[in-house]
Amino acid sequence: MHKVTVLGTGLIGMFYTSTLHGLRSRDQVHVVYSRSEDRASKFAGEWNIPHWTTNMEEAINHPETDVVVIGLPNNLHEQAVVAAAKAGKAILCTKPLGRNAAEAHRMLKVCEEAGVFHGYLEDLVYTPKTRKAIKSTQNGALGKVLWARSRETHPGPHSDWFWDKEQSGGGAIIDLGCHCIEISRSFIGKNVKPVEVMCWADTQVHPIDAEDSAVGLVKYASGAIGQFEVSWTFRGGMDLRDEVSGTEGTIWLNHWLRTGFEMFSAVGEGGYVAEKAEGATGWMFPVGDENGSLGYGEMFADMLDSLDKGGKPVEDFYDGYVVNAIMDAALLSAKSKRWEPVILDDWRGDAETAEQDVLKDYDADHYLIKTEKMPDGRDKLILKEKASGKVIQRIS
Repeated sequence: MHKVTVLGTGLIGMFYTSTLHGLRSRDQVHVVYSRSEDRASKFAGEWNIPHWTTNMEEAINHPETDVVVIGLPNNLHEQAVVAAAKAGKAILCTKPLGRNAAEAHRMLKVCEEAGVFHGYLEDLVYTPKTRKAIKSTQNGALGKVLWARSRETHPGPHSDWFWDKEQSGGGAIIDLGCHCIEISRSFIGKNVKPVEVMCWADTQVHPIDAEDSAVGLVKYASGAIGQFEVSWTFRGGMDLRDEVSGTEGTIWLNHWLRTGFEMFSAVGEGGYVAEKAEGATGWMFPVGDENGSLGYGEMFADMLDSLDKGGKPVEDFYDGYVVNAIMDAALLSAKSKRWEPVILDDWRGDAETAEQDVLKDYDADHYLIKTEKMPDGRDKLILKEKASGKVIQRIS
């Protein structure tokens, strides 16, 4: 059993606490910290938490807790990590790990030097559908992964600090791109080095200094492309979708809209519909189990089981550092309008991952490009002559 200190009482703190207390869990939040006394007191009462405080150091150093969960604004992550590492506590930090790669790398090194457990709370790689899809991909169901696309869009964040570039570190890329980038990495292979990024980003709607929409391409050493699409301008709720394409197959995932629960009401649903839902009448897409749909249960199970066993979780601070490095390149590319290299001074994956040869032999003289069944039942073969390079077709 773990007694947990949770730092932060916002939406993410609520999701984390409800997950930790769900299903009669033996792991419990024992201390909660908020910068607001009213919020700390109310949150503790709502979730039956024995201790609350507005002093971060006091919360972290509480003698009865052994795990610190960080659900604070991005600019406070490093301060909290340094204090928790000094206290010798296991540390679980929400996404993004840092506002940039340098900040994230400092947090990683602090934990490693202190010898404390560290987990990166990237929930969207833990959804049941995503875990199944990643496993299928790792088992070769799609052949060589060529392209992974992840999309997260919604009408914008729920708290003021997200919109302040100094506190958050950026806009939609920092907030949502971290999810999408790590999802693509998980499908392509986290041992495969991200090489360079091309990104478009703009402030299309909101009067802020950061981007509210972005589309990026991340090229990996294997030749695969990871594509992310993020926006704070999407109307109609929250859109979470992933696609993976390989030489032998394809996967489509839809996590939030059109997932099998659709409801129309002329008079109103009568309560909360789903995160980022924009209305409670007309056609709605309620989510039966938000914690489950967002992967929080599997995420905390992996984190705490790994802590118990002395192992490494699926996501740790190193992953957060790599994601931050990719986002740094994306933000630079959005300004330069060209491909920008991913700077990883601390790369721990494969030394080199050469682009794989996907040519298939048809016979000694030809490569197979494609086979297709024609409407009349005949088979058409598209072949490439090895000697001449000429493309031909045969019908049988």
